[in-house]
Amino acid sequence: MPQQDYYQILGVSRDATAEQIRKAFKKIARENHPDAKKDDPAAAERFKAAAEAYDVLGDEEKRKKYDQFGANWKHFKDGQSPYAGGGSGGGGGNPFRSGGPVDVDLRDIFGGQGAVDLEEIFGGMFGGGGGRRSAGRGRAPRPQKGEDLSATIQVPFQTAAVGGNYDLSLQRNGKPEELSVKIPVGIEDGQTIRLGGQGEPGHQGGPAGDLLLTVQVAPHPYFRREGRNVLVDVPVSMTEAALGTKIDVPTLSDGIVSMTLPAGTSSGAKLRLKGKGIEHPKSGTRGDLFVLIKIVVPKGLDARSKELLEEFAELNPLTPRAGLW
Repeated sequence: MPQQDYYQILGVSRDATAEQIRKAFKKIARENHPDAKKDDPAAAERFKAAAEAYDVLGDEEKRKKYDQFGANWKHFKDGQSPYAGGGSGGGGGNPFRSGGPVDVDLRDIFGGQGAVDLEEIFGGMFGGGGGRRSAGRGRAPRPQKGEDLSATIQVPFQTAAVGGNYDLSLQRNGKPEELSVKIPVGIEDGQTIRLGGQGEPGHQGGPAGDLLLTVQVAPHPYFRREGRNVLVDVPVSMTEAALGTKIDVPTLSDGIVSMTLPAGTSSGAKLRLKGKGIEHPKSGTRGDLFVLIKIVVPKGLDARSKELLEEFAELNPLTPRAGLW
């Protein structure tokens, strides 16, 4: 049976880096290790083939020979066969025992630094001591942190802007659980809140994972946000805009405030209330509230109103488009 290409076995390209090769082997080994796939001959074969491929491609010198000579790489040393004048034994640095199955030393594959902690290499898949351990090691499995959980919550615009609490309902082991989540001042749409220890339970006495909450900020009926600034559209009548007046403006945290609308204000004008925007969580400085003026023109004018407006137009001949095009 022709020998498979080691690069194909690991599922990497021929120009893969050493780190890419290591990660590819680790993934295959985790999925097909005999302790994870008991009584599965196909998985055992995949594990053995991957270990053989990694033993070669994970070693810089062996990989160079393999790239040069292909499947016969191990029969060459410095460009010559190790068997020339030396018999047909398994010398010449052949890492495999002739005539039998491949014998892979995991300590060589994973760095050659004494005993290998398979629980660390394979992500704790051996569980509570039931899996096989390296011969003579006798070490207890290391504590493993539990998996993180993730969820998305929708927070009211006001709560996201000024901070507050958000009540969250969870299901744990089939039982409902209530959590009060602290919403930081000024959190933005798409940001994440991490709740430590609220994820999956740990293994072998390890800590629980975390709960990661992605925040969606609900739209507001009239406020909208631009960075730390807040914008609000305020409708005014044509006489208020022409003559000037005091108008009421809503704010995020100070209720309704009164501001001056200057005489002759045009529709689309932007007036600023300094420091009425969103607080910066680190510096404590606040953005501004910008009031966008929208002039509302009356509809269904009676005859007298039309007459007055026509008289006004005669007294104030204004062509606002003059010089624009």
